[in-house]
Amino acid sequence: MSIRSRHEREGEPMLPLMDRDDVDAFLALEFPQMRHAGREIIVAEVRSGTAVLRFAPDERDLRPGGTVSGPSLFALADYAAYAVVLAHVGPVALAVTTNMTINFLRRPRPGPLLAEARLLKLGRRLAVSDIAVRPEGDDELAAHAVATYALPHERG
Repeated sequence: MSIRSRHEREGEPMLPLMDRDDVDAFLALEFPQMRHAGREIIVAEVRSGTAVLRFAPDERDLRPGGTVSGPSLFALADYAAYAVVLAHVGPVALAVTTNMTINFLRRPRPGPLLAEARLLKLGRRLAVSDIAVRPEGDDELAAHAVATYALPHERG
């Protein structure tokens, strides 16, 4: 059964193929650079159509003025988009970002951030997700992104 037929039937939820622990372990193995030198970025939750990542920025992620840098927010949003795709198509290391747009809405103070990625469309070749980045414990968005991932033709 293809991804399209499994996930795009009218009224059916997008069910993840990998759970939180599986996605977190795969990302730790395939992208160790996201967790080197004490950096903490983990998959906090995976549910139907959604993945939530938790990121604790450190001094490397801050910019003058006491805020988390734009490049760090962008990387978090991209990583969250990849996590939600993985959770729903399985361990596919060769899925790649083809497009991403981000809006920085307010300055996040140093502290843990959550990035919630939600699948908008999951097709055979492309996956589109919406990512909301906010400080942990705060409902106001720090950034909002939309990402498109290209999926490899052959997935195993």
